[in-house]
Amino acid sequence: MMQAALILLLLSMALVLLRAIKGPSLPDRILSANGFGSNIVAFIAILAIGWDRVSFIDIALVYALINMILSVALLKGFEYERLDVEGNELYHPTNRDTA
Repeated sequence: MMQAALILLLLSMALVLLRAIKGPSLPDRILSANGFGSNIVAFIAILAIGWDRVSFIDIALVYALINMILSVALLKGFEYERLDVEGNELYHPTNRDTA
């Protein structure tokens, strides 16, 4: 049963990684990287249960916390300043007439 769960997680990781590579936009890539990190957390948790290693759960929780903080920080930074795709100029969401 553990092997089936790990295989499904690996398949999910491959699909999320494909989404991160393909795009189409930077927020999509950041969210797919977050999904990849969540799959890694689940992978570590399943290994912890299968190998009877309680310390792996702590590692998975720390990894999940870092993954969440990094995703929120990157998306927040993208919200406030980003490159405009057409003009390659910095775009700020408070300038409504340039949007």
